[in-house]
Amino acid sequence: MLAILSSMPFESDLVLSYMEGVRRKTLAGKTVCRGNLSGHEVLLMNTGIGKVNAAHSATCILETYRVGKIMNIGVGGAYPGSGLEVGDVVLAVKEILGDEGVAGPQGWGSYREIGIPLVQAGRKKYFNEFPMSVPGRKDMKMKTGSFVTVSAATGTRARARELEERFGAVCENMEGAAIAQVCAIYKVPMIEIRGISNIAGVRDKSKWDLKLASQNCQKAVLERAAALF
Repeated sequence: MLAILSSMPFESDLVLSYMEGVRRKTLAGKTVCRGNLSGHEVLLMNTGIGKVNAAHSATCILETYRVGKIMNIGVGGAYPGSGLEVGDVVLAVKEILGDEGVAGPQGWGSYREIGIPLVQAGRKKYFNEFPMSVPGRKDMKMKTGSFVTVSAATGTRARARELEERFGAVCENMEGAAIAQVCAIYKVPMIEIRGISNIAGVRDKSKWDLKLASQNCQKAVLERAAALF
């Protein structure tokens, strides 16, 4: 069974409208929609914004249901040098916790500098980075890149360039890496797809398009459902 998580309803309402036989259940104060999509059983939940809400929701889902894969969908802000434009859709190859670690005289350092992994699964140690499950089918035909998860959305061009260069990332969001960390704990693969709603560092909301980004992201999910399950 696939679990689809988005932070807000507008990021998943289109997908929900295509689900058949939907049943609703309240789980830890949040609504879980269970139904069928393209012949497969799926769960859909809105987590709420931010890392704690996202991790809480993913944990509740994985503790309650037999889930084989989690997919996180929604919107994100593209970094200036990514070449991405508002409305583009991107598939994550890696999720990175962008502002956890050490802030010292020489600048920022990851959990690796502390020497304590966030997750250890057998011999595998996860510090700030979590690999994503990337479908191998040629018909995916999507732009790909590393995503950064932040607690505070980037509000200056300088900060956007700093994060872009530090991590070699294409966009940022506020939930993905938290879900990825939970998936690593439970050894469940994760896919993340986001629509670009704005250029990170530009806080001029007249240049944002949340609706276009969320709709394009959901259309990409629906068009590629067979490859994503």
